[in-house]
Amino acid sequence: MASNAVEETAFGGRYTLPPVEIITDSPAEIRRKQERVRALAKERNAVLLAHHYQRPEVQEVADAVADSLKLSQAAAKTDADVIVFCGVHFMAETAAILLPEKIVLLPDLRAGCSLAASITPEELRKWKAKMPDAVVVAYINTSAAVKAESDYCCTSANAAKVVAAIPADRPILFLPDKFLASVAARQANRGNIVAYPGYCHVHKMIRPEQVTEIMEEHPDIELLLHPECGCVSSCMAKAVDGTLPADRTFFLSTEGMLRHIGTSTSTEFAVGTELGILHQLNKKFPEKTFHPVNPDAICAFMKTITLDKVIASLETLTPRITVPEEIARKAKRSIDRMLELA
Repeated sequence: MASNAVEETAFGGRYTLPPVEIITDSPAEIRRKQERVRALAKERNAVLLAHHYQRPEVQEVADAVADSLKLSQAAAKTDADVIVFCGVHFMAETAAILLPEKIVLLPDLRAGCSLAASITPEELRKWKAKMPDAVVVAYINTSAAVKAESDYCCTSANAAKVVAAIPADRPILFLPDKFLASVAARQANRGNIVAYPGYCHVHKMIRPEQVTEIMEEHPDIELLLHPECGCVSSCMAKAVDGTLPADRTFFLSTEGMLRHIGTSTSTEFAVGTELGILHQLNKKFPEKTFHPVNPDAICAFMKTITLDKVIASLETLTPRITVPEEIARKAKRSIDRMLELA
């Protein structure tokens, strides 16, 4: 069974959400497929990189499970001949840019990103023409062609560090996520940031009233919010005015959430991001309790990757992701700057 595809109307209807396939395999069948993946990976000298938002059974067979920054670092360091990116298209593009001599596979080409779709290189060039003195900071959730038009790349983990590294007298055009831009501006104490009005359709669904409700239900809970969330701006303001407990409200990347939980004395957390991260949280911290701020925060793009598609990808070495040489050369400059500030 699969849900009907939904046409997203924002940003000119540039993307269609794929149906989320419901996997009915038995535990034994899942283990058999995972063993097949491991055997094929060994045969192909392949490394499997998976994002926190992937299906649990895919995360379990991956060599590394992390956020965009750590996966980029892992891709840059690998000595494998083949990189299977269990994530979305822009992540595989980044790996192909960093390692053009390697085979980079994306098991399902429908694995796009609504945030990356929110800006095109043509639109960015128009913004740059209006702001010729601005430094362009592109979130990693962008196409290679947009990165090629940018000065710096960043992730949610190092956005504030990247912004802080830019001379204070230079205006910044931050794209495409308006919510992450507001967090980076506050954390880096920068008032001259112009935010492009893009957003992730999943994180935008995590709303202020949901935060209020879960904090009322669990008054002693720690609140962990991804900087892409639609509630970020209001929650930052509430943490300042005391409406939310400032000492228990944190704005963190997915990897930052894992680090924070590992050092926190709290035993209960409200988690505001895509639900896929709960697999790693429950696995690493079984003694702690996690509540999703929005239990419907599921990325259909991330869920296109299945064990069957990973197997087919390794068997056929397709679909392969490549980036035109000129675009890759320009994009690599902004990606290298991101990695230098990791």
